[in-house]
Amino acid sequence: MGRSFRYLLASTTSSNLADGVLLTGAPLLAITLTRDPTLVSLAGVATTLPWLLLALHAGAIADRSDRRRIMVITAFVRALALACTAAAVAMDAMNLPLLLAILLVAGACEVFNDTSAQTVLPMTVGKESLGRANGRVVAAQTIGNTFVGAPVAGFLVTLAPMALFGAPALLYAAAGLFLLGMRGVYRPAEVSTAPLRQDIATGLRYLVRNRTVRDLAVAAGVMNTCSSAYLSVFVLWAVGEGSAIGMTASQYGMVMTVLAVGAITGSLLADRLARRFGERSTLVAFWTANSLTLLLPVLFPTVPSVYVTGILLGATSAAGNVLVVSFRQRIIPEELLGRVNSAYRLIGMGGNPLGAALGGLVGSVAGLPVVFVGAVVLCLMAMPVAARALAHRPEPVAV
Repeated sequence: MGRSFRYLLASTTSSNLADGVLLTGAPLLAITLTRDPTLVSLAGVATTLPWLLLALHAGAIADRSDRRRIMVITAFVRALALACTAAAVAMDAMNLPLLLAILLVAGACEVFNDTSAQTVLPMTVGKESLGRANGRVVAAQTIGNTFVGAPVAGFLVTLAPMALFGAPALLYAAAGLFLLGMRGVYRPAEVSTAPLRQDIATGLRYLVRNRTVRDLAVAAGVMNTCSSAYLSVFVLWAVGEGSAIGMTASQYGMVMTVLAVGAITGSLLADRLARRFGERSTLVAFWTANSLTLLLPVLFPTVPSVYVTGILLGATSAAGNVLVVSFRQRIIPEELLGRVNSAYRLIGMGGNPLGAALGGLVGSVAGLPVVFVGAVVLCLMAMPVAARALAHRPEPVAV
C-alpha cells in the first residue's frame, strides 16, 4: 500500500474525526433545545435525508469525474459551512432550525464524499489487498467517529458549544489538504457520455439484475432503517435525569469510545476471520449478533450494560461493513462502481430518515421500549435474506 493510500487514510481519519464531533454533538445539543422525541429525532432525519435524495446522482457523477476532486470539493464546502455556523453560535444565534440546516449541508457533502471514497480506494490498492485496506479505513473511521470524536463532542457541548462546529471545520479543511497529496489519475478509464439519467438507470439495472448485490442491499436497508429508528431516540433512554439510565453527556460520549474499541478490533480481524470461516458464515454471524446486542440496554438499563453493548455493537458493525464493502468492490466493474454503490447505498441507507422519523413518532406514542424491541425483531427478519444473497456465486451481469 503506497503513498496515495496513506494520504487517503489520513484524509479519512481527519474527516471522520470531524464527523464524530458533529454527529455526536448534534443530538446532545438538540436535547438542550428540546426534549420532544419527535423534534430530537429530526437531527437524525437531517443527517440521513441527503442519502435518499442525492445518492444516485452522486454515484453517476463519480463514474464520470475525478473522484478525488469530488472529495476535495466536499471537504472544503463542509469546512466553510461549519465555520459560518460556528460564528453564528458565537453570536448566540443557535436554534433547532439552524442546527437541522447545517446537518443537511454536511449530510449532502457526505453523500458525494463517501460515494467517491469507496470508488477511489480500489484505484489505490490491488484487489488482493482490499480486505486489509478496508479494514484500516474502517478502523480509521471508527477512531475518528467514536473513539476520539464522540468524547470530544460530549466535552465541548458543555464547555464551548461553538467548538462543536469550529473544530470540525478545521478537520474537514485538513482532510481536503491531505487529498491533494495523492498522486495519480482517479477518473475511470471508460467514462460515459450519456445523459446523467441514463447513467443512473444503468447502475440501477445492474443492481436489480445481480441477485447477490440486490439481496444484500435489501438486508442492509432493513437493518439500517431499524438501527436509525433505535439510535434516533436512544439518547433519550440513556442521557438526562428523566432517562432510564441517567447518564451524563460526558458518560454518553465515553460509551461511544467503548464502541470504538470494539469497532477497531472487528475491522482489523474481519478479513482474517472471513478467510478462515468463510465470508457468508462470518457476515451472517456478525449481523445476527449485532441485532441481538441492541436488546441489552433495554433489558438491563445500566451504565455497565451500555458499555458492553458498545463493545459488541462496534465489533460486529465494523466487521460486517468491511466484509460487505470489500465484496462489492471485488465483483462490481470499476466503470460502474460509483453508480452501483450509490444504488446499493440508496437501498441500504435511504430508509434511515424514515427510520429516524418513525423512531421519534413511535417513541412519542407507544414508548421507547417499543421502538427498541421492534427494531431488533425486524433486523433478525432480514438475516435469511442476507444468507440467501451470499449463498449464490456472483456472475457477470449485462446492463
